[in-house]
Amino acid sequence: MISLDLEIKLLTLENLSAILELDQACFGGLWTLDGYKRELDSPNSDLLGLFSPSSSTSLLGMGCFWSILDEAHITILAVHPQYHRQGMGAALLYSLIKTACDRKMERATLEVRASNLAAISLYQKFGFKTAGRRRRYYQDNDEDALILWLPDLQHRKFKATLDQWYSIVSDRLDKSSWHLLFK
Repeated sequence: MISLDLEIKLLTLENLSAILELDQACFGGLWTLDGYKRELDSPNSDLLGLFSPSSSTSLLGMGCFWSILDEAHITILAVHPQYHRQGMGAALLYSLIKTACDRKMERATLEVRASNLAAISLYQKFGFKTAGRRRRYYQDNDEDALILWLPDLQHRKFKATLDQWYSIVSDRLDKSSWHLLFK
């Protein structure tokens, strides 16, 4: 079986048009050009992209978190609809959490639509727990958001957890003929 390479790397201003295309495909235009420029320029923001040299789509997925004190606040996790259910969301989430650990963040948090059962399931597989609810958080339809937390990123046992997740993510990608490379 042929394996196709995937690469996760920090996004730059050179990727802006691909970022906007992916945002449009996944969210219908959630953030603006200026919003993404601010993210890319901010020292407190990590915006990661998922690329494959063998894909016709230049940016297959992206994830972002803000460093707020010792917390990684995940703001975006998106995979192009053409590549859903191939393990790429898990690869991006792993990479965000690993980056947060490397940046000495103590915990991670995010909001997710209460109806987004696929995303909630993914986050739960990575140890996120529901900590609360934001009523009418999403302006497009007044849907509630669940607040999820992942603690203890700097705990000495968390390194083993990260290693396990890497194996799980790699195995899942292999089943879809992908191989993850890190830059």
